[in-house]
Amino acid sequence: MHYPIVIERGSDTEAYGVIVPDLPGCFSAGDAFEEAVSNAAEAIALWVEDAIDQGKEVPRPSSLDALRARPDWAGPEWIWGFASVDPALFDDTTERVNITLPRRILARLDSRAKDAGETRSGFIAKMALSA
Repeated sequence: MHYPIVIERGSDTEAYGVIVPDLPGCFSAGDAFEEAVSNAAEAIALWVEDAIDQGKEVPRPSSLDALRARPDWAGPEWIWGFASVDPALFDDTTERVNITLPRRILARLDSRAKDAGETRSGFIAKMALSA
């Protein structure tokens, strides 16, 4: 999935600024153009994860033409681009996985899950989300 990004030109003394118009408050920067785009993709992933964790709606990417037509993004100081994000970030489909762990670690995991009143899967998911 590709989100349009608006990049403010950098210089030898200023970083490139990046705004993701479809995701309010999502922005990033980088000393080099490529770094700014890469950091924008990371910022989008974090924004999406946070929104989903809070039960908020995640807007789909707008068309580039629709965004470029907005007066707040007119002018030569802006460069348009795209940042790619993994569509799996949006997918809450349950998937069965097979993992391999030493028995002593599995026993410790099961004990902690039981103490927390969780299933093994629920405990692992909770740990991953809180990390």
